Amino acid sequence: MKEKILKAFEESISIKEKFVQGNIDAIIEVSKAIADAFNDGKKLILFGNGGSATDASHIAAEFVNRFKKDRPGLPAISLNTDMAVITSIANDYDFSEIFARQLKSLADEGDVVIAISTSGSSGNVLKAMEVAKKKKLKTIAFTGAKGEKFASKANYAFIVPSDNTPRIQETHITLGHILCQMVEEILFEVPRKR
Repeated sequence: MKEKILKAFEESISIKEKFVQGNIDAIIEVSKAIADAFNDGKKLILFGNGGSATDASHIAAEFVNRFKKDRPGLPAISLNTDMAVITSIANDYDFSEIFARQLKSLADEGDVVIAISTSGSSGNVLKAMEVAKKKKLKTIAFTGAKGEKFASKANYAFIVPSDNTPRIQETHITLGHILCQMVEEILFEVPRKR
């Protein structure tokens, strides 16, 4: 049992190390894009299914409330949180529409979208990405090694170099935390005296 536990931690660490080495410049660029959107009065909109749904909600909460700094809230919305909206859209239209219809009514040009799909093949996430493109939203994809087609639909893509769902999700939430931290530092860093 100890070997399995150690192996899981080692895999998680190794995948995160590979991921950050290949994506550090993109993380900086995306942090700046999100900060710029907030500065321009725009919002961040997140969504995904299953564990990715809870990641979307978790990341939105870090922006709306606070992460490491005591600062004003930032406008972030998870499209996974309103069960009445989700179930009414799924019932009246189709489950594939649950994010697309919300984006049509809630998103404004210049808003930033973080779409999360570990597989890259979630139909409702892909459909929402089409809406985001039509509405001229800045799109960020979080996915795994098999999600290259999904990633190609985004302005920015973070592909975790793994096809192991738990390891992908662990990297996604770490990425979400790092983006929150960097955006806070960009927007609320107190200038240092020289």
